[in-house]
Amino acid sequence: MSQAIYDAIHSEVYGVWFLIGAAFVFWMQAGFAMVETGFTRAKNAGNILMKNLMDFCIGTIMFILIGFGLFLGEDLVGIIGKPGFDIFTDYANFDWANFVFNLVFCATTATIVSGSMAERTKFLSYCVYSAVISAVIYPVEAHWTWGGGWLSKIGFHDFAGSNCIHMVGGICALIGAAMVGPRIGKFVKNKEGKITKVNAFPGHSLTIGCLGVFILWLGWYGFNGAAATSIDEMASIFVTTTIAPSVATVVAMIFTWVKYGKPDVSMCLNASLAGLVAITAPCDVCDAFGAIVIGAVSGLIVVFGVWFLDYKLRVDDPVGAVAVHLCNGIWGTISVGLFATKTAPAFARGYGDGVSFGANQIAGEGLFYGGGFKQLGIQLLGMFSTALWTAVTIALAFLVIKKIFGLRVSREEEIEGLDVKEHGLQSAYAGFATLPEYIDEGDAPVAVTGDVPVAEAVEVKEMPKVAADVRASGEKITKVEVVCKESRLESLKNAMVGIGITGMTVTHVLGCGVQKGKPEYYRGVEVEASLLPKIQVDIVVCKVPVSQVVETAKKVLYTGHIGDGKIFVYDVENVVKVRTGEEGYDALQDVEQF
Repeated sequence: MSQAIYDAIHSEVYGVWFLIGAAFVFWMQAGFAMVETGFTRAKNAGNILMKNLMDFCIGTIMFILIGFGLFLGEDLVGIIGKPGFDIFTDYANFDWANFVFNLVFCATTATIVSGSMAERTKFLSYCVYSAVISAVIYPVEAHWTWGGGWLSKIGFHDFAGSNCIHMVGGICALIGAAMVGPRIGKFVKNKEGKITKVNAFPGHSLTIGCLGVFILWLGWYGFNGAAATSIDEMASIFVTTTIAPSVATVVAMIFTWVKYGKPDVSMCLNASLAGLVAITAPCDVCDAFGAIVIGAVSGLIVVFGVWFLDYKLRVDDPVGAVAVHLCNGIWGTISVGLFATKTAPAFARGYGDGVSFGANQIAGEGLFYGGGFKQLGIQLLGMFSTALWTAVTIALAFLVIKKIFGLRVSREEEIEGLDVKEHGLQSAYAGFATLPEYIDEGDAPVAVTGDVPVAEAVEVKEMPKVAADVRASGEKITKVEVVCKESRLESLKNAMVGIGITGMTVTHVLGCGVQKGKPEYYRGVEVEASLLPKIQVDIVVCKVPVSQVVETAKKVLYTGHIGDGKIFVYDVENVVKVRTGEEGYDALQDVEQF
């Protein structure tokens, strides 16, 4: 009796965890959206967000109509599931949990392509692609492994999708990016048409990209751990899912630090995802040592993959999706055949007698743990078979889409940005960051805000105007404009206050010059620093000698290195204080900021 109660509780608990894990995986869509948005330019942010949203929404519809049946329907000769409409005809007995769980994995596969084809792909064409992969491409190959198909019957092991999801999505990303072509200006060609230079296109927000990585990492605990059936299995999966990306990130940091002189932030973020992708297939059957090796190798693979696409294949992948998902999906699939060990809690649940296997099928231990080449051979067979199916079907799909709808937007649309042309969106940040807000107050009285009551406000007194040309009276007003590094602003401000300057205007600007400084790199590609962020400080003086202002600024800003800044001095015809009407010298004689 007690055993029956225990089994019932156990079943309910892990049934709930199964659905919570599915919710974690759904939340990963937000992570993908943030990573892709942050790693691309702001003019395409809305388009990226829309594509990630539609991946799930269109995918849901296609999975209901076609995909779910092909995936988990009654097995037909080990190749596909039998199509059905039980969700409509027999809802009371429908497998709701499996539907939701496998739907979110399907959507993940589709959304990998969004980043690789970003900034130049027609939205309509992308929606058609999303429908095709969700309806046919993913469900068929996933059936082979997880739906009772032929790979499951030979002991092929892919616990959470290095092969079925990430490699498949990566192949689609590679073929899609190659067929749509590179972004304008990515590759520079000479007169003979030979590529002579690769340009870096830094993303507009590493902050958003980093947020996306952390969202994905959190979601990955559900991605890898949702199918666990015991505390021990879940805990072990959590351990390996933590170790691999951590090691991958450290390795990528060290490598880029040594190679480029500085640790590359965006590459390290990609490395975290690479480690997660690589550990996805073996997470339940490897130990901590295996996870360390898998993570270390994936950290190198992602750096090499980004370089290989740019400099050898000449394929433009704005977010590194191919290096992260395809390259490390392959590595993760192979890793099962190298690092699977019976000491992992979940190993016994999948191991069979060579004829039949458990729910989490595996034919034996990995090569490095005494299992020989058997499991490695099975992993390679499953991987190549899945890759062949995916490459052929997605190539045909993109060719048909290109023929009917076209894949790429026009040159003008790409230059202006897909937000404007595809969605009528002036900016994804309108009203929040990039566009100023204009409010016409008209003749209506302006409300007084703040801590001072209206009755206690300082009386405004209209002052008599002076002659427009204040220089006639001998008062000389001068504007000193200082352009300098952002890091020197605080020191400059304090120095100016010290000599009696009580007002200044500070503006963020971009500056360019002819000098060449130390090269900087973004994802292994040299960045042309033709425009650099600077600070422009405008100071208008009359009482304080101009020479003192200039000398003080020079003393504060000087380092002897390129980029110390420049100082410009102008004559000012007049100054008018709006509140009082004071002009000239008198308008400058208080502590108001302007």
